[in-house]
Amino acid sequence: MTAALAIQDYALMEDADCEARIEAAREKLGERLVILGHHYQRDEVFRHADLTGDSLKLSREAAQSKAEYIVFCGVHFMAEVADILSRPEQISILPDLAAGCSMADMANLPKVEQCWNELSRVIDVENQVTPVTYINSAADLKSFCGRHGGIVCTSSNAARILEWSFGQREKVLFFPDQHLGRNTGYEMGIPLDEMVVWQAGKPLGGLTAEQIRKARIILWEGFCSVHQMFRPEHIDRFLERYPETKVISHPECSFEVCRKSHYLGSTETILKTVRAAEPGTRWLVGTELNLVNRLRQEMKPKGVEVHFMSPMVCMCSTMFRTDPQHLAWVLENLAEGQVVNRIQVPEKEAGEARLALDRMLAQG
Repeated sequence: MTAALAIQDYALMEDADCEARIEAAREKLGERLVILGHHYQRDEVFRHADLTGDSLKLSREAAQSKAEYIVFCGVHFMAEVADILSRPEQISILPDLAAGCSMADMANLPKVEQCWNELSRVIDVENQVTPVTYINSAADLKSFCGRHGGIVCTSSNAARILEWSFGQREKVLFFPDQHLGRNTGYEMGIPLDEMVVWQAGKPLGGLTAEQIRKARIILWEGFCSVHQMFRPEHIDRFLERYPETKVISHPECSFEVCRKSHYLGSTETILKTVRAAEPGTRWLVGTELNLVNRLRQEMKPKGVEVHFMSPMVCMCSTMFRTDPQHLAWVLENLAEGQVVNRIQVPEKEAGEARLALDRMLAQG
């Protein structure tokens, strides 16, 4: 077996050269390879994906494929989920190990365990609280939920998962994204004063014992840096100019933005809704720029106008780290029999995380 090819040799390679070498390596690997492309990926990488979609959908489809190698053009937690859900003989790979998720990083295992311990001083945490982690989180937090009777959710199924969680215990600890938790809880009829924010590092998360006892949802103080860029005034200004516009936002947006939106939904829901729009309609979309730009190009010939909500450019900077150079490097190494940037979740952690994921998948 030859030595692994070095990423340094690819750093200054032109995108066109990368494209030709990616295609050559793909042809050599054939059905042994599947490339997954998340909706937020840049076009130069997205075009090479065999499967596209959101992170859970992609991981499940990859696990059902014949592929030996799963190359996930996304971020770290997505490749972890692919590894957890894949068959033992499949190998999950992330082209750039620096492609993380700032939201996922806002909740780590030591902080969540400290929160759990502090809550236990006020309430019977094991019998009163169901931990729920958004799929945008590290594997060890999914594992934490698995061993504490908790569950994973996505932006598509958050309401259904919260209903299940309340069926288990009276309260929910929801992390890492406070906005998805708050927007979903509010849509379910939970008053805002029964949803409190836990600020890690402060005694009792900055809450009083009475606030904790009253709360139905304890929200982690996390957020998506991309979706935080959208502001309610962006909607107001656009509607002043185009009052007929329909506004659709991802539930990771702030409560105020979501209240001013006509529709809320995951990336898949946003795509489905706008693709079904009548010709002559206009849409203002609050989610990541690469997805919106592709949707704009797709819908323009159909007479549907699609606009990006923010006047500023805001794309997922960590997702953007995956470039054609890293993809070419990974694939040419695979073609030479070398695996680089493998993502492998430890067996015990993967088993507990799979338990939390299976609880979610059982809800349909």
